[in-house]
Formats: sequence, structure tokens, C-alpha cells
Amino acid sequence: MKRGRLRVLLGAAPGVGKTYTMLEEGRRLHDAGHSVVVAVVETHGREATARMLAGLKVIDRMEVAHRDILLTEMDVDAVLALAPEIVLVDEMAHTNAPGSARQKRWQDVEVLLEAGLDVITTVNIQHLESLGDVVEQITGVAQRETVPDAVLRAADQIEVVDLAPQSLRIRLAEGLVYPSSRIDAALSNYFRLGNLTALRELTLLWLADEVDSALQKYRAEHGISHKWEARERVVVALTGGPEGETLLRRGARIAARSAGGELVAVHVTSQDGLRTPHPGALVAQRALVDKLGGSFHQVVGDDIPRALVEFARAANATQLVIGVSRRGKFAAALTGPGIGSTVIRESGDIDVHIVTHSAAAEKWTLPHLGGALSTRRRVLGFVGALIGGPLVSWLLVTFRSDESITSDVLSYQLLVVLVALVGGIWPAVFAALLSGLTLDFFFVAPLYTVTVAEPLHVLALVLYVLNGVLVSYVVDQAARRTRTAVRARAESELLATVAGGVLRGQDALQALVTRTREAFGLVGVRLRAGDTVLYTDGEPVGDDAVTLMPVGERAVLELHGSDLAASERRLLQVIATQMDAALEHKDLAQTANEIAPLAEADRVRSALLAAVGHDLRRPLAAATAAVSGLRATDVDLSDNDRIELLATADESLESLSALITNLLDVSRLQAGALGVRLDPVDVADVVLPALDELDLGPELVDLDLGPNLSIVLADAGLLQRAIVNVVANGVRFAPAGSRVRISASEFAGRVEIRVSDHGPGIPPGRRADVFVPFQRLGDTDNLTGLGLGLAIAKGFVEGMGGTLDADDTPGGGVTMVISLPTMFGGPAEEKPE
Repeated sequence: MKRGRLRVLLGAAPGVGKTYTMLEEGRRLHDAGHSVVVAVVETHGREATARMLAGLKVIDRMEVAHRDILLTEMDVDAVLALAPEIVLVDEMAHTNAPGSARQKRWQDVEVLLEAGLDVITTVNIQHLESLGDVVEQITGVAQRETVPDAVLRAADQIEVVDLAPQSLRIRLAEGLVYPSSRIDAALSNYFRLGNLTALRELTLLWLADEVDSALQKYRAEHGISHKWEARERVVVALTGGPEGETLLRRGARIAARSAGGELVAVHVTSQDGLRTPHPGALVAQRALVDKLGGSFHQVVGDDIPRALVEFARAANATQLVIGVSRRGKFAAALTGPGIGSTVIRESGDIDVHIVTHSAAAEKWTLPHLGGALSTRRRVLGFVGALIGGPLVSWLLVTFRSDESITSDVLSYQLLVVLVALVGGIWPAVFAALLSGLTLDFFFVAPLYTVTVAEPLHVLALVLYVLNGVLVSYVVDQAARRTRTAVRARAESELLATVAGGVLRGQDALQALVTRTREAFGLVGVRLRAGDTVLYTDGEPVGDDAVTLMPVGERAVLELHGSDLAASERRLLQVIATQMDAALEHKDLAQTANEIAPLAEADRVRSALLAAVGHDLRRPLAAATAAVSGLRATDVDLSDNDRIELLATADESLESLSALITNLLDVSRLQAGALGVRLDPVDVADVVLPALDELDLGPELVDLDLGPNLSIVLADAGLLQRAIVNVVANGVRFAPAGSRVRISASEFAGRVEIRVSDHGPGIPPGRRADVFVPFQRLGDTDNLTGLGLGLAIAKGFVEGMGGTLDADDTPGGGVTMVISLPTMFGGPAEEKPE
């Protein structure tokens, strides 16, 4: 039997209209004469969605008993019995009730497809298996109901049902998505504007990747190898050298210039499996690729240019970015065209960008001072002398005349100068002696003998050789000073890096150890403190030479490899000094971390003493004065005077009792001695007594507790104290004539109690300060308490496993949000459509 076709309506979030679109398409197909049935649909009480069912055949659901509760699920057998052309199945990610034939609804859909029925279904991006962790990071809600990506990718048609995030929030606020009791919590949690925007982007990107996969499949099936510029795809070739960061950023800028551009990084590894010259750099560049939103690939191939081009063609690349070659013209002439030239020749219709960079691809090392010129240049000098001498002799013998002795001498002199410029003093001396003998043999009478008839000719030969030696000496000194300058610059860069790492306060010791090993070409470097190895880099071998360098009085730097020259030891001493400073910085940082809790405790103790000295003294003095007045025998008090004194004493003692209670509460929190007993609690049973305790009526408080709220797990006494402190804070800052609103709603397995006022608000940068003990933001009269209310409330709520956060009130003010887990715990699964 031919398999049915699967059509998926994909949405970024609940409420975008997937179910409505599915039913609308079902009605269109029904009106066109097709047999359409609704196997399962979730209207969630939305009238507009329910009206779309008119005229469609709806299959009755089957009942499944689970723990004495009847649950309803899609009746797959009834659908198969009717054998319609098209089946509408809502919420593909749904988990069936225990006892059903299949665990997931998408498995029921597979049965319908295997029976040859076409299926139109809905799913949210949050339910894709591969995106569960990403969605949880964005929204904070874990998804338990998921659909394997392979199921969606196997669909014959995927359509995105899209709605702008702000429009979706408007729909939600108008009650078109969730009931009114869930609107506030939904808007401030899952349906935040940033969350919806991120989910929308995630949906579009996933679909774009799916379209790209379909395009690649089509190109492979039809044997299409040339590029299709459906979108810009930039491939960056990485060698593992430090220039990779420059190439990646250039490639990212190229990709960003076109909408939907994609960055792809590739590293070609040789088949012999040898390590890259900079494995650490390659790891860092791979992390940079992730930050730039690209993908990293690694391929194996000995022919690097061909491997790069083949990968770029397979990836349908439109641009290829490579680094400029650092080889000179002579090296290119000896070894043939480089990677860049070969890539350009083989790239065909792929644009190639060759990017210049200051970093070298080879391993970074300090130049050696041992010789002025390299062995390679000396060899080239001898080769030039051996080849140039016979060549000049042949030319002079062929084209000279008897009067051209001067030009002969100058020609050989030019050869000696050229050899000196290339190879230095020894090739120049060799060329001078060789050319002098040749000149005497072929051009000075008597010819074809090495005979000096005139003493003056001996002097000329000596001067001839001396000129060559002097020129080569100048060249040698210039090369020596150039190498010294290059080394000095390299040492300066090394020291700047070392000092910068210490000054930035980072743990630069591992970087210093690694840099030291690379800079001096060592096998391994260890930083030891006694018998303890603090940091290490490389793999020391037992028979390597070992150099020990003290690092202050704290440690010893152990260097494995070749012996170091005196100049290198001086530089190493500077590095050891920086290491000592880094160790000292680390010790100080550790000491500071140990002292921080003591400093905080001292700050709290100082604030407590100040509070006792001022805030407690005021009500205590007032109560004492009132009681003294009542006890006075020399003053005749009227009944009104006595009543007023009693009221003053009562008010002062009540204020004193509240202050002492708060001090005891914050002391319990600071000492970690808060006793919490979690029991099932009805929010209404705590909020109403809290208002009675504060003696607040409807003229000051607007109460809106949502219906049918779940029971929360909390300590009723602590929760009441927290609500009292939060509400009292809101009433204190609420403008005259305004009311504090207390509302409660449920969302994602948590109940939120929101206390909103329309006061002056809190600057965003100081919201954390309001929860710090002895902080009174906005209070300057010192008559409103110790500044402990919100700190105590936050400590109590967090002790019960909840959270207390400050948010903005629409129209101005502050909303304090107390969030507590429901009795069942964990975030509840969303049932959006």
C-alpha cells in the first residue's frame, strides 16, 4: 500500500494559529470534494477555533482508564475503519495516556500514514527533540513531550504558521490564548517579547536548514555540481595558525553582508595524522566559529588545495577565504605554485578571497643569535659562486677583446659582491679566490697558467679578495643586526603579553608556562612548588637537559630541553619575575575571597549596631517617656492624656517588637539557621491573614486571586511573613490615593503572587540592592525601619524553594513577584494548541 503524505504546520509558540489553520485547510479540502475527518483537535475553549469544526466529521475519542480517571485519546481504529482521504491530527507531540496502544501521538500518525492516509498535523518548535535544551535555556521551561527530528524531516511538506511576537502578546492579553487566570504569569514568563522573538528565529532557521537539506538532496540526485547561489555560503580555510581568527572574522563579515549568509570553517588534516602546529589555536578558532554562528568541519587529505575545493563544492559554497602565502618568490620558484594559486586555478565559479595577515602560520619562536646568516643563505652563496664563476668566464672568453681586462676584472668583482650579498663572508672569500685564479688563468699573461709575473698583480689580487671580504662583512653585520632587532621585537611582544596577563588579574600562569615553552623551543616546562607541580606544558623526557630557574621564594621553574644561552637566561629571569607576581596576585585573590565573608559579616554587624543605636532607641525612648509620664505622681493627668500616653507606649512597643522580630529573622538568615517546614498551602489562606495583620482594607489594596489555583508547597508562617513585608513595602511607596494590587496566577507548574504599586520605581541597576539588608532606597527620613523587610522576604521565599524578584509595573512602579512551586513540583507541560 502506498504510504500517505504528511503535512506539518510548525509554529514558534502556542497561540500563533496552527490549529485554526489546520481546520481552515480541512474545510477547504472538504469543500473541494475530498473526504476529511478530524481525528483529534484541541480548541482550548477558543470560540473561533471551535467554529471552524462546523461541517467537518469529528471522530469520537476513545476512553482510557488510568488510576480511576477516564482520559480521552485519539481512536486510531475508528479512523482506519472510516478510511478517509485526509486526517486532521492536532498536537503531534502529545503523550498518550498510560494503557494506550502507543506511547506518543506521532506514533499514531505513523500508523495512519502506513495505512495510506494523508495526515495534516500541528507541532511547536519547542517540541523538537534536538531543540529541547535550547528552548529550555530561552524560556526556562523544560519540555517533556518531544517529537524526533527525523519524523518531521520525513514529512512531505512543512509550513510555518507565523505571527509577530507583539501581535501574539496582544492576542494573549485579550484572552484569545489562555484563560484570564493565566494571562499575567504567561506574559511575564514564557511569552516575554524576547522569548517569542528567539523562538520565532529558531523556527525560521530550522526550516531554512530543512529547505537547504532538501536542496542538497535534489542536487545530489540530479548530479548538479556547479554552485546555486540560493544564499551566500562562505567557507574559511583554517591551517591551525594564529592567522585563523583574522580569516574567520573576515569571512563572517562577508557572510553578514547578505541576508541568510552562512559561515563554514574547514581544517584539512593530512592523512599521516600529524598534529597541527598550533592545536591550541585551532581549538580557540573552533570556539570563535561557534560565537560567530558558523559551523566547523574537519576533512582529511594530502592534497590540501584539492581537498579545500572539493569541500567547498560539496557545501555549495559561493565564497572561499584563505590566507595569503608567506613564501618568497625564490621559494615559490623552487617548490612550485602555492596553495593559494592552486585553489584559484581549481575553484572555477567559486569566488576566492586571499586575505593578508600579520600572523605567521609556522610555530612562534624567538630567533637564534648564533649565526648572522642562515645555513640556507650560505649554501645559496656557494651555489652562486660555483655556477656564476664558470658562467662569467664563458661569457668573457666568448665576447672579450685584448683591451677588455678592466671589464673582466669588474665582472668578476660584481660576481663576488653578489655572492657576498647572498651568502656572507665565506662564500664571498671562496668566490673571490675562485674568480681571482680564473682571471689569472684565462686573461692575464702568460695565459693558461697560474703565474704572477708582476708583483703589482699580487697586490691587485689581494685587494680584489679584500674588497669581497669587506662587502661580505658589511652584509654579515647587517644580517646580524636585523636578526637582533627581530629578536628584540619578539622579546618585547613576549614580555608585553606576560605583563598584560598579570595586570589584567587573570590566572596567567598556565599561559606563561605555555608561552615560555614555545618561545625557547623547549620540550616541556613545569612550575613546581616543592614536590607539587602547579602548572605544566609539554611532555618532558628523562634524558633531556634540565634548567632550574627560581621563581621568587614560592616556586621553581623547571625547563626540559636544550641549554639556554646567556641572553635567553636574562629574558627567562624577567619571565620568572612576572610569574612570581602572578603567584602573589593569585595568593592575594584567594586571601581576599576568604576575607570577603568576614568583611560582609563585619558590615552587617556595623549596620546592626547603627540600627540598635538609632532605630531601636527611638521607639524605646518614646515608650519609656510614655510609661514615665503615666507613673508620675506629681502631675495630674486627664483621662485624655492617659489615653494618649497609653497609645504612644503601645505604638512604640509594637514598633519595637517589629524591629526586634526583623533583626532576629535576619540573624537567622545570616546564620543559616532558618527552619522551614514545607506543607500543602492554599495561597488565599496566607494572603488574607497577611492583610488582616497589616490592617489593610479595600481602599488601599486591590485583591485579585485567580480561581482554582493549585496548592503550593510552602511554610505557611514564613510565607505570611514574606507577604507582610512585601505588601508593607508596596503600601509605603504607593502614592496617595492609589492602591496596591495583589494578584495570583499559575503558569508552568508554579504559582506567582504579584504585589504591584505605582510608586517611584527602582532603577534597573539597583534592583538587587533592595534585597540587601539595611538598604533603604528612596527613604531619607530614617523613620521607616531598618531596611530589612525585602531582605527577609527574599530569604524566607528562597528557603522554601521559591524566588522573589522585582519587575516593572506597567504605567510605572514596582511589582514584586513571589514564585512558588506547586504541590506536584516541576514545570508543568504546556498544552498550547
